[in-house]
This record gives sequence, structure tokens and C-alpha cells, in this order.
Amino acid sequence: MFIGLALVILLVSGNGPIAIRLMQSLEWQHLPPEELPQAEAIVVLGGAMRPHIYPRPWVDVQDSGDRVIHGARLYNEGKAPRIIFSGGHIDWRGTGESESGDMAVLAEALGVPRSAMLEDKTSLNTYENAVNVKKILEEQGINQILLVTSAIHMPRSLKIFEKQGIETIPAPTDFLISEKELSEPGETPQAAVLNALPQSWAIEHVTRVIKERIGMVVYRLRGWL
Repeated sequence: MFIGLALVILLVSGNGPIAIRLMQSLEWQHLPPEELPQAEAIVVLGGAMRPHIYPRPWVDVQDSGDRVIHGARLYNEGKAPRIIFSGGHIDWRGTGESESGDMAVLAEALGVPRSAMLEDKTSLNTYENAVNVKKILEEQGINQILLVTSAIHMPRSLKIFEKQGIETIPAPTDFLISEKELSEPGETPQAAVLNALPQSWAIEHVTRVIKERIGMVVYRLRGWL
């Protein structure tokens, strides 16, 4: 019975079309318009970098590193005069720069001047991101922001920032599901068969969706969104 249950879980969670639709259900909730409006600041959430620790020659960019790149691009397009990086350092993971500092290093290499950057160096989760950023916004007299994070993370992040009373415009990036991914599984009989077989990327997609859904439940129970 347990072997059969495990096989069913593997077949369902590893199914390409199922994983794609589950991921789309979160990622496509806040699709970006063709032209984002201007705001008073751009806020980029952490979870995108690995620190410059030997043998890495420089800061490393994770899969969600699109957040920093997108934030820098929006700044360079003149969407806001300030950019705020939010992400702290977990003590038990050893020494090193806060993630906000690592993001600032990458952003500077992408053309953002240090004078335009502000950092929240202590937040360790999305709720703390919002609380700490709100303090920075109040100190700077900023009311409206463009919020940059991964598309799958945007639904939860947006609700948390709005709960803090921050006027927030979603500016998602790091989309894993595009129109191409939606059409590919059924384009040919061969593609349909292959996508029906368990695949590691599909299991990863489903795992991330489950994590986000659980996070929403936990945050709602705590009154954070």
C-alpha cells in the first residue's frame, strides 16, 4: 500500500502539465503590464544571492537572481530614484555579508550608484522584509513602491506589504512558466508522452508551490497577511 501510494505521489507530482499549471496558478496572479508606472522607490526582496566566500571569485547569483537584475533595470529606466534591498544574514550559516549587501554589489556592477541604494540588513523572512522596509520608507518619507520578487513569491509578498499599509505596485520577475511552457507539453505525441513521465523539474515546481501555499496559511494564521 505504501509503495503504491509513493508511486502515485511520484506520478502526480512529477507530471509536467500538472506542475506547470500549479506553478502558473501562483505566478500569473500579478502579470506585469507592458509599462510599469513610476514610484518613489524600488524594493527588491532577498533570496537571490550566494555570498562571496572562498572559492567563489565573487558574489554568486541563484536562480532567483533575476530579482536584482530586474530591480537594477527598473532603476536604470528611471522608474524610481531609490532602490531598497531587503535581506539579512542567518547567523548559524557562518560569517559573511548580509544578502542585501551582496545584492548591492551586483546592482552597482549593473550601473546603480551606491548613493541611490538603501539596505535592510536584518530581515530573515518575508514578514520581516515588509516590517523593516516600512521603517525605512517612513524615515525617507516614501509612500509608494515597486515591489520586485519572484513571480511565485509575489502573491504572498504583496499581501504582506499591503497589510503593513504600504502602497505597493507588483513588479514580478523570475517567471518559470511562459506561454512556451504552456504550449510545449501537447505540441506532439512524443512531447505528451515524455511530459506524462515523472521528471525532477516537475517535482521541484510542485514542491515550491506547496511551500508557498503552506506559507500563506501559516502567515494568515499569524495575522501577517
